[in-house]
Amino acid sequence: MKTIQWIFMGVGVLFFVQSSFGAIKGEVVEYRNGDVVCQGYLAYDDAVKSKTPAVVLVHDWLGVGPYVKGRAEQIVRLGYIAFAVDMYGKGVRPRNVTEASQQASLYRKDRTLMRKRALAGLDFLKKNPLVDPKRIVVMGYCFGGGVALETARSGADLRGAVSFHGNLDTPHPDDAKNIKAKILVLHGADDPNVPPEQVLQFQNEMRNAKVDWQMVLYGNAVHSFTNPEAGNDPSKGVAYNQSADKRSWQAFESFLKEAFQ
Repeated sequence: MKTIQWIFMGVGVLFFVQSSFGAIKGEVVEYRNGDVVCQGYLAYDDAVKSKTPAVVLVHDWLGVGPYVKGRAEQIVRLGYIAFAVDMYGKGVRPRNVTEASQQASLYRKDRTLMRKRALAGLDFLKKNPLVDPKRIVVMGYCFGGGVALETARSGADLRGAVSFHGNLDTPHPDDAKNIKAKILVLHGADDPNVPPEQVLQFQNEMRNAKVDWQMVLYGNAVHSFTNPEAGNDPSKGVAYNQSADKRSWQAFESFLKEAFQ
C-alpha cells in the first residue's frame, strides 16, 4: 500500500471507500481526555483541500463500531468531514447489552464526565487543518443522542446538535440557557425508553430557554429505528423502521444545510 503522510495527528488505520467524487478515507485516531486515551474514527473525502464543515458523531451504547463508522461515511458523501468520538476510551468496547448498559450508565449518572469526554473529541477535531472550527454540528444515536444534547447544554460553540432516538432528560435543565446551537430531535413516537413525560419536559426546557429547536416524531417507530441490527419487532421496544430511518436522514440533511449556511 502506498505510504501517506497524514496531517491529522494520531495513530491511524486506513480504510478506503470509492465514491463518485473521490475516495472516502477513514482513519482510526487516538486522542486524550486527561489521562484517558480515546480511539475515534475520522472520515473525509481525499479531494478536500480547504476548511470544510464537520459533523461529530456520538455512538450508541455499544461504542465505536461498524454502525457509526458507516454513518460517518454517509456524512462524507454529503460533502462534510465526519468524526466519530469515543466516549468510553480505547479498548472499552461492550460485548453485550449488559456491558453496554453499565458503560452508558457511568456517563448518564455523571453529566460532567459526559460533557468533558465529548468536548475532548470536539476539541481534537477542531485542530484538524481541514476542518472549519466555526461550522461543526454534533449528532448521536440513542445514548449518543443524549450526549449530543448534553454537549449543546454545556455551551459548546456549535452550529447544531442532533439526536436520533436519543435520551432527552438532563439533571440540569437550566443549562439550556447556555445553548448556542440549533437543536433537532428525531424521535420515535412509540419509543418506550423515552416516555411522553420526558418528551414534554424536554420541550418545556427548550421553550423556557428560548432555544432554536425542532422535534420530529415518527409514527409506528420505537427506539433504535435507524439501525437494521435492532430487528423488526416493535413490541420489544427496539426495532428498525425503514421509513423513519429514511425520513429522519432527509431531515438531518436539510438541517445540516441550514446550520452550515
